[in-house]
Amino acid sequence: MDQFTLNLIVVGATFALYFGIAIWARAGSTAEFYAAGGGVHPVLNGMATGADWMSAASFISMAGIIAFGGYDTSAYLMGWTGGYVLLAMLLAPYLRKFGKFTVPEFIGDRFYSGTARVIAVIALLIISITYVIGQMSGVGVAFSRFLEVKASTGLYIGAAIVFAYAVLGGMKGITYTQVAQYVVLIIAYTIPAIFISLNLTGNPIPPLGLFSDATATGTPLLETLNGLLADLGFKSYTAQSDNTLNLFLFTVSLMIGTAGLPHVIVRFFTVPKVADARSSAGWALVFIALLYLTAPAVAAMARVNLINTFFPNGPQNAPLAMADTPEWVDNWTKTGLLKVTDLNGDGMIQYYNDGATKQATALADAKKAGDEAAIAAAQAAFDEAAAAGAAKLAATNPQAASWKGNELTVNNDIMVLANPEIARLPSWVIALVAAGGLAAALSTAAGLLMAISSAVSHDLIKGQINPSISEKGELMAARISMAVAIGVATWLGLNPPGFAAQTVALAFGLAASSIFPALMMGIFSKKVNSTGAIAGMLAGLIATVVYIFLHKGWFFVASTASFSDSAPLFLGIKSTAFGAVGALINFAVAFTVTAMTRPVPANVVSLVESIRVPKGAGAATGH
Repeated sequence: MDQFTLNLIVVGATFALYFGIAIWARAGSTAEFYAAGGGVHPVLNGMATGADWMSAASFISMAGIIAFGGYDTSAYLMGWTGGYVLLAMLLAPYLRKFGKFTVPEFIGDRFYSGTARVIAVIALLIISITYVIGQMSGVGVAFSRFLEVKASTGLYIGAAIVFAYAVLGGMKGITYTQVAQYVVLIIAYTIPAIFISLNLTGNPIPPLGLFSDATATGTPLLETLNGLLADLGFKSYTAQSDNTLNLFLFTVSLMIGTAGLPHVIVRFFTVPKVADARSSAGWALVFIALLYLTAPAVAAMARVNLINTFFPNGPQNAPLAMADTPEWVDNWTKTGLLKVTDLNGDGMIQYYNDGATKQATALADAKKAGDEAAIAAAQAAFDEAAAAGAAKLAATNPQAASWKGNELTVNNDIMVLANPEIARLPSWVIALVAAGGLAAALSTAAGLLMAISSAVSHDLIKGQINPSISEKGELMAARISMAVAIGVATWLGLNPPGFAAQTVALAFGLAASSIFPALMMGIFSKKVNSTGAIAGMLAGLIATVVYIFLHKGWFFVASTASFSDSAPLFLGIKSTAFGAVGALINFAVAFTVTAMTRPVPANVVSLVESIRVPKGAGAATGH
């Protein structure tokens, strides 16, 4: 059976399972649509939370970005797992005790203000839409490969599938679908990792294989990888090269952003009791750890296999000939996510750090503009930089003297999906990974769309615009808003502001600067009043959004950017790390404004004191 047919069978079978569950668990009331009826077992909720959490960014993109970024990008692992500890300890049980359907509803009630609730809705929409852009981008990557179509076509297909099962089932359908998706994605992630670890190190446990000796060289795997990268002019895999302040702020931003993500927090409203909220958070950590402990090994081993593919006899010898490229290269070239260009016409594929990335970008921009003078100048600058890069490698590889620039461009987001093909694993493993990648992207996209629809229908329409709306009307509004959100995310996903993990990191920064401080002050401070909370959320959110847009382009239109993450505006802090600064701004403004305005009413003080005792919570209520 050919690979394409096998892909269709495996992915089709998993989709049939998801649709079957969505139909079986179709929401018939607002309680089921928003909170799955509040009766989900904590273990199942932990598994569903794991699937909701391990998105395209975790499954598809994280290992890819670590494979090419090395030590500096390990912050993704530390921030995302550490954030769950914060969520379990500081927020989940207290929000479950409060017993409402949504985060904006808590903020509106705690800060006794409809305006605060609306601002929380706006923040939630900005966060969730930014986040879902990354998911839809990942959906496009996965569909493009297994259907062998362009990434944009894959994105459209994925959007249609998300629309079908997320709009139908609500939180109840999404929860039980995510349980199945977790099983699929964790099997799909670990099985190829075990095969590859055995092949490269002889150790069947990938996290241990990462620190074992490579069988081909007899030296530790990471040392072997560092040697390969050094021979090709790349930076050391295990050395830090990023600004320490930026690395610290980026980790903090991911941690507190995790604890402030609305689509994750709402999962703790689906369990029966407060104790179950803590328990399901613990189970979620266990299920998440299975993938996150494996990801660093997948990243390093994928980079080793990639280099060995294009330098089968080592970086000191001739690279792979164009005529000998393996089938997976041709398959991924069709998607547009991998590009091979024979710049010097020698019929071989030069993969190395030519030091001409900026010049290559300038040359591409000049060609798009059609300015002949600019093209000539950019071409000359590129040739000069590429020649300098090749000259550095000529001492270890004489062939490099004739190299005219790096000829292989690999999108980070394909590394996990392409990994089994690069390692020449069996066809059924390749099909399983395709199914897993789609499960990861679709599960989180559904959770985000759920958060968006509940914010619009429950918090905005029912809470502020039309309190007397019927339950049927509210459900219809929720489904319409979800459909609109899918359309917006699909359009933006065609030109995302970065790789899936980078785009998601921007959403975490937005959550860190707006939602997290409001929740923390709402639970642990009896002094912060509505005016302070509103001013803090606005200040943190606006500062972070403006900083991101200055670096990524206004509304993510790249040509309108004034700065870049390689040359940031302030103290070397990249746009992905600014969320921590935004959180500090939020806290500072909130406490300052509170000190100058009226104190919190006595009944709200009593409410905060009640929330802090995480016992006796009943069912989630919204009416």
